[in-house]
Amino acid sequence: MRTRTLRRAGLIAVAAGAVATLAACSSAPSASTGTGAETPSATEAGSRIAVSYEGGILVLDAETLEPVDDFPAEEFTRLNPAGDGRHVLVTMSEGFQVLDTAAGSADQPELTDLIFEAEAAGHVVRHGGKTILYADGTSDTTIFDTDALRAASGELPETETIPGVEAHHGVSVVLEDGTFLTTVGDADGRTGISASDDSGEVIATSDACPGVHGEGTAADEAVVFGCENGALLYREGEILKLDAPDQPYGRMGNAYVSETSPLVVGDYKIDPDAEGYLLGAVTVIDTEAGTLEVVDLPEGVEYTFRDIARGPENLAYILASDGSIHVFDPATGEITDAFPVVDAWEGPAEWQDPHPAIVVDGDIAYVTEPAADAIHAVDLTTGEIMASTTLDITPNEIAVAAG
Repeated sequence: MRTRTLRRAGLIAVAAGAVATLAACSSAPSASTGTGAETPSATEAGSRIAVSYEGGILVLDAETLEPVDDFPAEEFTRLNPAGDGRHVLVTMSEGFQVLDTAAGSADQPELTDLIFEAEAAGHVVRHGGKTILYADGTSDTTIFDTDALRAASGELPETETIPGVEAHHGVSVVLEDGTFLTTVGDADGRTGISASDDSGEVIATSDACPGVHGEGTAADEAVVFGCENGALLYREGEILKLDAPDQPYGRMGNAYVSETSPLVVGDYKIDPDAEGYLLGAVTVIDTEAGTLEVVDLPEGVEYTFRDIARGPENLAYILASDGSIHVFDPATGEITDAFPVVDAWEGPAEWQDPHPAIVVDGDIAYVTEPAADAIHAVDLTTGEIMASTTLDITPNEIAVAAG
């Protein structure tokens, strides 16, 4: 029986003819106040974009790409939307620190002093009105009502903590009926997943997923976890192993999902010793049929884990090393269109290194171009570049707060 405890836990922007400038800030450790830069408007703001760079986090207006504020941070941070349309969770050394982008308000952004404490803060999952935080250093899972973060003023919302068993790099998911899915592993490796009901009783397990990594929840709460030899599919109380066509190594490590589609797109790698991080094939998992297929992409269409997102019409959008966003239809396995956005680029030497990334908010994709210190907004329905900004910093991770 698992136990549960409660705890209190210089820019140059060019967009629609507008030009604005902002100097870069210092790269001291994390702070709770920013530069005091003026917001683009005193009226209620719309969506905001958070961009990490070495030693800092920049907040931009999502429509104009004009600067809003700039905060010093740790040397390398990861950014995850909290799911409430306003906050971004920043993985710092003490845990998940709350960045208030002020999206959907007339407030000023703030890198707050609020921290969901975690030893080796890892994955953030948003599903079913819950935000789920995973600590790799303890394998503890922290859960809170997503909207409660937005409602809480100056304090953390109430959280539920499910203690881990053995520490490993993992992830957890909570379904709408309270079913708790979490990865299983230890310091020597990761082997699979466990599912338990809302009373803590284990209802299903699988140890057939070496190197389990990443997750995604598709339509009807079918959940996929990546393995080094395929994937695990959880649905309606049962776990199904989906084998990769390449054995013993055909790795899916990240799932790109739409919660209104049964089709999951995943990355795919067949050589564990391959140098570099560019990949040239994707997996397509049909959660209704219980199938996994591998689709080879056209020559030159290579990507990393940061370069796939789901968007309009449940399609997948792949920001490839040729500089274009390629529109991938998971139902047919075909590339149906391509939108040139950035210059051609090479894969990173290490996964943490700045390299192009794509995130999607509605019909708009936001694309980073580290080689040019730039960010672009692209209308995915037309391929039109709506705005572009040249930065005084090199962008790394990116997250959107939808307002």
